[in-house]
Amino acid sequence: MEPTITVYCKNTHSYHEVPRGISLIELKDLLGIQLPYPIIAAHVNYKVENLDFRLYKPKDIEFLDASTPSGMRVYVRTLNMVLACAVNELYPRTDLRVEHPISKGYYCTLQWHVDKNAEPEEEKEPPVLTKEMIAAIKQRMLQIIAEDRPIYEEEKQTKEVIKLFASRYNNETSIFEALGNPYCRYFRMGDYIDYYTNVLLPSSGYITLFDIVPYQDGLLMRIPNRQNPTVLEDEVSQDKMFSIFREYNRWNKLLRINNVSDFNIACKQNKSFELIKLAEALHEKKIAQIADAIAEKRPKIVFISGPSSSGKTTFSKRLQIQLLVDGIKPEVLSMDDYFVNRVDTPRDENGQLDFETVNAVDLPFFRQQMHDLLDGKEVDLPTYDFGKGERVFEGRKLKLQKDSVLVIEGLHALNPIILPDVERSLTFKIYVSALTTINIDNHNWIPTTDIRLLRRVVRDYKYRGYSAKETIARCPSVVRGEQKWVYPFQEEADVMFNSALIFEFAVLKRHAEPILSEVPKFCEEYTEAHRLLKFLQYFIPIPEKEIPPTSLLREFVGGSSFHY
Repeated sequence: MEPTITVYCKNTHSYHEVPRGISLIELKDLLGIQLPYPIIAAHVNYKVENLDFRLYKPKDIEFLDASTPSGMRVYVRTLNMVLACAVNELYPRTDLRVEHPISKGYYCTLQWHVDKNAEPEEEKEPPVLTKEMIAAIKQRMLQIIAEDRPIYEEEKQTKEVIKLFASRYNNETSIFEALGNPYCRYFRMGDYIDYYTNVLLPSSGYITLFDIVPYQDGLLMRIPNRQNPTVLEDEVSQDKMFSIFREYNRWNKLLRINNVSDFNIACKQNKSFELIKLAEALHEKKIAQIADAIAEKRPKIVFISGPSSSGKTTFSKRLQIQLLVDGIKPEVLSMDDYFVNRVDTPRDENGQLDFETVNAVDLPFFRQQMHDLLDGKEVDLPTYDFGKGERVFEGRKLKLQKDSVLVIEGLHALNPIILPDVERSLTFKIYVSALTTINIDNHNWIPTTDIRLLRRVVRDYKYRGYSAKETIARCPSVVRGEQKWVYPFQEEADVMFNSALIFEFAVLKRHAEPILSEVPKFCEEYTEAHRLLKFLQYFIPIPEKEIPPTSLLREFVGGSSFHY
């Protein structure tokens, strides 16, 4: 009699006796699983596994389509491998580099295979991607997809994998050493091999929707919409965001640090303290330049906005110092103090309190106080007591002076709805976000949301008494709020400030790993905790003693000289 195992399928809400060694794709067909969109992967005991994964022990199974975060990641990684393979076949002396997310897609360039020991002046200029080249790459991708090439997950001794990648594609190989595993996994599609941080689809034929189009001097890899993966994401204009990424990428190239492997090598060479000093100096210089721009324009109000955990508060405090240097007296207000009382907070579609909506702010009261201040009146400023969920008044009086500028910091500060009748010429808008400027390698980018999530996990645990499980559980509502209330207004900014620091993953690693390890392995949040723990393995930890007390990172890990 064929041996069987018992699995619990969350899609059917029931237990099933199935043949031992059955693959997930066979299990899907056996149980007749149907989801709104094609099935991409599955959570097996809350870990993401590909559809070729075989079951030998009792497991909890949940099949996923591309409308789930885990499913979409698998789809995009596989699409990326198809794109990289097409580039390799057409232009074998080059390599695809996924630079960063932009315009709801991913900006990519080509790089020559170069000698890592070459001096910067000896390096060639990167190849220019013409419209004809992009059209040829897309046609080759369609051919690869039509051939439905199987994608195999293979594993060898780490030293053999390093030799394989170094000899064939001149890839970064120290990333395998950083993991510290005796064996490493990689992927093969025909003769093409590649490395990805997590699982892929079983074959290229699973890719049904994509596009690649010219973008700046590279190309944009367009992906399915995350809510409705039967259509592509809209391409949106983000010229200001792109310029910030480009500025920091240019700075990284001067440091010769483009990927995690470059950073780890620098740390091994005892250069981490130098990198800290340079990164912090760049932050200070940018903040000073922003203060100088404000001093030149002399606006009545400075608005500062950005997504959660972007470092807006510390940025505001450092900007305040630079404005004082320029002879301007800043009066900083937080929009959080204008929240409605908890009993009046709107609820979302699930009946949960929605703190992300602009309607969680008492807009009539906020507008009245701002107009009174601009008219030269003295106002009694509120303070929001988050413990009580109420707005209180503690005698904080404010009246603007001749040399004063009102600085308003908050999630909705760039939204024109908050002060619709204030002339745009009287305002200066700043968008702050942690835009990751280092990748794991050329084909594995770091989502900009990951750096902010790790910051939030550490901060919430240290200062707010929240476990990583609780912080991760709130992420979907936070992300929905940012997509609706923050991102649509980011290009309204006069300037953008990138609060990411090239070294911070290596510092956050020490703080985040023990916190994430406390997430139970039998809950939904473990999927994200496990993913983040795997991601942090790529970084060599560094001590934080050289980080100055005014650093934006201190807002999250502690040791700041600012009062919060």
